[in-house]
Amino acid sequence: MLYVYTLQNSVNTAYNEFMAKRTPSYLSALQLIGFVFVCQAAGSVGSLFTFSAIPNWYAYLNKPFFSPPNWVFGPVWTLLYTMMGIAAYLVWKKGKGVSFWFWLQLGLNTLWSILFFGLHNPTLAFFEIILLWLAIFLSIKAFYQRSKTAAYLLVPYLLWVTFATLLNASIAILN
Repeated sequence: MLYVYTLQNSVNTAYNEFMAKRTPSYLSALQLIGFVFVCQAAGSVGSLFTFSAIPNWYAYLNKPFFSPPNWVFGPVWTLLYTMMGIAAYLVWKKGKGVSFWFWLQLGLNTLWSILFFGLHNPTLAFFEIILLWLAIFLSIKAFYQRSKTAAYLLVPYLLWVTFATLLNASIAILN
């Protein structure tokens, strides 16, 4: 009987400590929105270089047969940036900060748009996207140690960048 009482007391104490440390729901929502906003902002910076180049430069490039129509990129990237923000929030919520690799990949993601669309340099962008792919992979690895859900949220991003790497290489070769 004493064992049951002690166990119940321990569970109650752990629960009370957990609830005391819990962030109020409105703050959690604001923090989540903040992480998604930062990721979407990185995408917006890249899009400043992308939008003007699509009708004036990108439209005239030779592209491989598997190149998707231009309208696909916007919704895909919006979803991926949202998933990145959610993943970063889940890791941050664990209390150990977000991985260096995550912030590096976010910067490299923006840089790729500047190199490819802003500087019209698919070859340089190809070498940069390899670094981006590696940084995403290392982000997934770091996130997996803290939150498997966060790591899984980055897998579609890695797959899309894998496809983008092939597309980038093909455009560099064809032009």
